[in-house]
Amino acid sequence: MATVHKNLSDYDKNTIPNASKFRFGIVVSEWNDAITENLFQGAYDTLLSHGALPSNIIRWDVPGSFELIYGSKKMQQQMVNAVIAIGCVIQGETKHFDFVCEGVTQGIKDLNVLHETPVIFCLLTDNTMQQSIDRSGGKHGNKGTEAAIAAIKMAELRKNS
Repeated sequence: MATVHKNLSDYDKNTIPNASKFRFGIVVSEWNDAITENLFQGAYDTLLSHGALPSNIIRWDVPGSFELIYGSKKMQQQMVNAVIAIGCVIQGETKHFDFVCEGVTQGIKDLNVLHETPVIFCLLTDNTMQQSIDRSGGKHGNKGTEAAIAAIKMAELRKNS
């Protein structure tokens, strides 16, 4: 498991660009909201800690993780420098998990290939609720923090390229 020996919230703050000039969109799935709210909070707090202004962070909620694709596409049209797509899919007894995870992964990839505004993939795809808890502020840190750092870096890359 990739996060067994890594805390997702550990990073060198001195290597992160100042985010005060950037606008960010965050699209949050309402499904598994105990997890997605923690991921959002990690992302939001991290953006603020690197200079982003609260007024430059737009949040939209969508019903489920599959809807992150459409929400992110529409968010790209809002004059933001980067979008963070936040969701959580937990393995169940059917193949639904596989279809949702694959669809969202491919959809976010397509948005990155087709459009200029980067979309950051912050979708937990865990086998258990405990694994999601561990990655949304638990013992492995917060994947939302990691996504916010990626968003800042990608906004900077877009600005400089």
